Amino acid sequence: MTAIDPARAVAVVGTGTMGQGIAQVALTAGHPVRLYDAAPGRAEEAAGAIAARLGRLVDKGRLDAAVRDAALSRLRPAAQLAELAGSALVIEAIVEQLGVKQKLFEELEQVVAQDCLLATNTSSLAVTAVAAALRHPGRFVGLHFFNPAPLMPLVEVVRGFATDEAAAERARATMTAWGKTPVACADTPGFIVNRLARPFYAEALRVYEEGAADPATIDAVLRESGGFRMGPFELTDLIGQDVNNSVTHSVYEAFFHSPKFTPSLAQGRLVQAGLLGRKTGRGWFAYGEGAEKPEPGTAEPCAAPAEVGYRHRLTGPAAVLPQMIEEAGIKITRDGGQDTYDGSIVLPGGTELCLTDGRGPTNAAHLGPRIDFDLALDYRTCTRVALAPSRTAPEADVRAAVGLFQALGKKVSVIGDIPGMIVARTVALLADFAEDAAGRGVASAEDIDTAMRLGVNYPAGPLEWGRSLDTTWLRQFLLNMDHEYPGGRYSACQTLRRRAAVEESLL
Repeated sequence: MTAIDPARAVAVVGTGTMGQGIAQVALTAGHPVRLYDAAPGRAEEAAGAIAARLGRLVDKGRLDAAVRDAALSRLRPAAQLAELAGSALVIEAIVEQLGVKQKLFEELEQVVAQDCLLATNTSSLAVTAVAAALRHPGRFVGLHFFNPAPLMPLVEVVRGFATDEAAAERARATMTAWGKTPVACADTPGFIVNRLARPFYAEALRVYEEGAADPATIDAVLRESGGFRMGPFELTDLIGQDVNNSVTHSVYEAFFHSPKFTPSLAQGRLVQAGLLGRKTGRGWFAYGEGAEKPEPGTAEPCAAPAEVGYRHRLTGPAAVLPQMIEEAGIKITRDGGQDTYDGSIVLPGGTELCLTDGRGPTNAAHLGPRIDFDLALDYRTCTRVALAPSRTAPEADVRAAVGLFQALGKKVSVIGDIPGMIVARTVALLADFAEDAAGRGVASAEDIDTAMRLGVNYPAGPLEWGRSLDTTWLRQFLLNMDHEYPGGRYSACQTLRRRAAVEESLL
């Protein structure tokens, strides 16, 4: 299927931030663009704002003046919907109210030609529901752009239940021609990104609500150990606590109050207090002149042990730690035990230092004191590692564990005794949500990983990341978390369970 001819007009209805951004993308792709807004004068104001943005790109040397002038010559505000009659594609970016959107598309259907694609940029409503009022819903798709639309490469192309495959294919081809990276998605709550991203926020909030760590420390661990570009607390302050909380509640409602999507009471209280983040000057952190962001909890320097033991094997990315310890000049003595998924390093006082397995350190310490360390994207390149001591761990061994990781060049954050810690529980749920989405046909595995890398800048796709950890380990981690927190939130999806069973049968 070929893309829409650039000579044909594209119309954008709704001239807020997203509408303006989408119009700018279509303009720079070479299309004539018609802007419409129900509020008088808004379309003209939006056209002026787009011209100003393109002018700034020219001033920065990122756009040729002649290209800017040609683009602006193709931009025309429309006073009436009837002026959109010649459009080959109409994209709606108005208020997120189902009835309002349905009424708009009913009116558009009376105006545009039979071959005109109709699209909604909704992020929270069902594409199928928006199209339900149309006589010809087969030409209706979701085109979910990400903000800012001119910069963000990802577009989720959403097929409603009645969408013709030819319409979805044409939409994908057009997005590719516009320089975007389209991913095909079924019409499910949250589509790909807003559905799969919930654990990134929710698990951090749960760690905070349980008192295991403060927001600055949680953010630092996820950035410096997990490799995420921003921590969830600083990111929700940027997005707006009200916006993020609203999306969470929308997905929670759409999934019939599934415990996997339960909203946070702490975030709800923040919204009730009007502390919405950067736009109000305060959210989880303070902003504005003179505001200081709290520093993450970081352990003071401790002496590294001269020698440690090594019992069994460590899994996934943690398997490199014994080699790193030896490279740091610390003697490591192997006990020759049988390989298991319970590998550990033994500290001088006998305390086991273990990769978190989804159990609380104290609950897992029935054979003796234990200190858990958190998952890292890459232990060689990460700059921070979190530790969670059991309540029976001697202080001398806690200091030895801190000193050990400091000798490997890492900052250390010592957090409370909490199952799954910070990075591990976040990545495990991201991987599980992604496996579930792939298994249910929400999107292909490739499109899921692409969407999460491009849409929310994750350091790795959740399917790629989860499978690199060993599916059996991941399933056991979630089984342990489900035991610690009964109720279904951490129950592994059927797709992940089947994958683990297949892998075990091949051993």
